Amino acid sequence: MTQPLGYYTADEVRLAEAELFTRVPDGVPMRRAAYGLATVVAAELRARSGGVAGRTVALLVGSGDNGGDALWAGVTLRRRGVAVTAVLLNPARAHTAGLAALRRAGGRVCADPVTAVAEIAGADLVIDGIVGISGRGPLRPDAARIVAEVDVPIIAADLPSGVDPDTGAVSGPAVRAAVTVTFGARKPVHALAADRCGRIELVPIGLRLPEPNLAALDPAAVGAAWPVPGAADDKYTQGVTGVQAGSATYPGAAVLCTGAAVAATSGMVRYAGTAASAVLARYPEVIAVADPADAGRVQSWVFGPGSGTDSGARDHLAEILATDLPVVVDADGLTLLASEPELVRGRRAPTVLTPHAGEFRRLTGAEPAPDRVAAVREFAESWQVTVLLKGRATLVAAPGRQVLINEAGGSWAATAGAGDVLSGVIGALLAAGRDPLPAAAAAARVHALAAGLAAQDTPGGAAAPVSATPLLRHIPAAIATLRALAA
Repeated sequence: MTQPLGYYTADEVRLAEAELFTRVPDGVPMRRAAYGLATVVAAELRARSGGVAGRTVALLVGSGDNGGDALWAGVTLRRRGVAVTAVLLNPARAHTAGLAALRRAGGRVCADPVTAVAEIAGADLVIDGIVGISGRGPLRPDAARIVAEVDVPIIAADLPSGVDPDTGAVSGPAVRAAVTVTFGARKPVHALAADRCGRIELVPIGLRLPEPNLAALDPAAVGAAWPVPGAADDKYTQGVTGVQAGSATYPGAAVLCTGAAVAATSGMVRYAGTAASAVLARYPEVIAVADPADAGRVQSWVFGPGSGTDSGARDHLAEILATDLPVVVDADGLTLLASEPELVRGRRAPTVLTPHAGEFRRLTGAEPAPDRVAAVREFAESWQVTVLLKGRATLVAAPGRQVLINEAGGSWAATAGAGDVLSGVIGALLAAGRDPLPAAAAAARVHALAAGLAAQDTPGGAAAPVSATPLLRHIPAAIATLRALAA
């Protein structure tokens, strides 16, 4: 299987950089980073204006190595005929060698933040070299004022300044980049604050990196591992998913959750609940009964979407959790667990909880932000379950294991009922015998892709908001797309 895509914290990157500095001459890593940054900027200039020579680029230069990266990139761009102006936000601490080289190459330098906006007016692109992975907190006033006036695309060096490198948190003024050029390794910010980063370009600089504690599954690997029928399979061997969802008030939740389990694999789905007639009207292939006791043999359970929180629902959840089967708990099921966590704590069979931020708060008593990775890891360890924390960047954690992240690339799945669909897909993968951690992450990848495909499936091809029903309808297409990558 293809290796997961790793994300490394600032501390992990600094350790790798320290090791690199023992192997290469001083200045080599910065030159590699700067050359890669300049290459991306030149490509952007060509794409936007058809050429490189004669174009204008402004550098926003802070102190330290990130400012040095921007200055040395400016040197390379000057040699290719680009007019370069460097705005020094902290002149006394500007990178000495990079600044001298830019001046020798004919670059202009502005050390007055008051006139900086006028100096960069007319630039085709701006490079953000204000702060790097050591930066914390929002932009300082001078930098914030300048960034607020920029009306051309910004290319960020390593990360958008003002955004936390490890958590993606934004607590004040910050850069919003069209492209982020990261050096040596991807950082958590690139997934957790993808809307601030734009397109991510990785420039290798020779780092030797450990196994990441945060990673994203490779889409081709998701496709390759997706369960499909083999020559000896039948409907039972592929996994039988049990779904207990919906109610007289919310029959649609049952339809969405059950339909997702049907769409996700080729086995069998058994539904138990009060929405049996609504489910059968949409999916006659489902075996539907009113009483869970009559559901028959299943290999996983999904509980909670639209199920209600009355005593009857609580008893059904307790019965399901008392089995030795994998269980996915979502929505109303999570509300029940918030009141009675002992129902799931200590459970030995695989258990996946799928909260959004509000449900996470009810379950743990704390907000998942600002450090969502630490929060979801702590929750999984404390409750000894697999936790999928929903969001544009969905996180999946299991005790003692690497956290997996799925950056959706958009927020098309932020619609009522979409979580019901996700739960059904996860439940089907568990019934097929998949490990809960990668299964939940793979389901999130398919779910996000289905939402994107549904958004694009509109007259004229322009993306448009979608609801859960077209998202569900595009689950098979999303699976097919990922399987094609693995072919």
